[in-house]
Amino acid sequence: MNDPNKIGMEYNSNREHLIIPEYGRNVQKMIHYAKALEDRAERQAHIEKIIDMMQMMHPQSRSIEDYRERLWKHVYRIAEYDLDVDYPYGEPPTEEEHLKRPEQVPYPVWEARYRHYGHNVQELIKKAKEMPEGPKRDGFVATIGSYMKLAYRTWNKEHYVSDEVIKSDLKGLSKGELTMDEDENIENLAKGSSNNNNNNNNNNRRRSNNKRSGGGRSRGGRSGGGSSRGGRSNYRRSKR
Repeated sequence: MNDPNKIGMEYNSNREHLIIPEYGRNVQKMIHYAKALEDRAERQAHIEKIIDMMQMMHPQSRSIEDYRERLWKHVYRIAEYDLDVDYPYGEPPTEEEHLKRPEQVPYPVWEARYRHYGHNVQELIKKAKEMPEGPKRDGFVATIGSYMKLAYRTWNKEHYVSDEVIKSDLKGLSKGELTMDEDENIENLAKGSSNNNNNNNNNNRRRSNNKRSGGGRSRGGRSGGGSSRGGRSNYRRSKR
């Protein structure tokens, strides 16, 4: 059996590692060739031609904002950030910038008992705790209770929820800092929206009824016009 190394063949496992595989091995070889050129102007011209070719390889990405700048960053990355050319977008990219990772976004802390109210309720309660005591804060707390009742009924439509349960959960979520009077009635926000929907439906029915009644009068007018035409034709016959 012939040895592949003797006939000029090589396996990918024996080749140089591809830094960005989407551009292929030939692009990587051309970048390394341009990086080794001694003449700086010639090196600059070679890199710009390579970027033009890389852009033609993905024509569907031309409309992407800052796409050419991204290609320049990829060229620097393939050249292992050892490339002495004029970077047209300010400071040339560095390996430290490539390895830099964004700060981790903290995951919201949930309490297992009150998961059905959602994270927004916790944010509202936090804001209410920062407000000074007074009627404005009391009204805001009442709004939070109404929202909690709406959220509870959204996920538990088959079960009745009393105001006492909402007030107890509000006290538990706020660590006892927000409370509502025992005699205070929590109005469900859904009632207000349903009343608005009913009013809109009633208004739409009135408009449709007015249109129908107006259309009947117009038809009656046309029928009356027909009778007047019939009267004129009878008058002509009698005159003849």
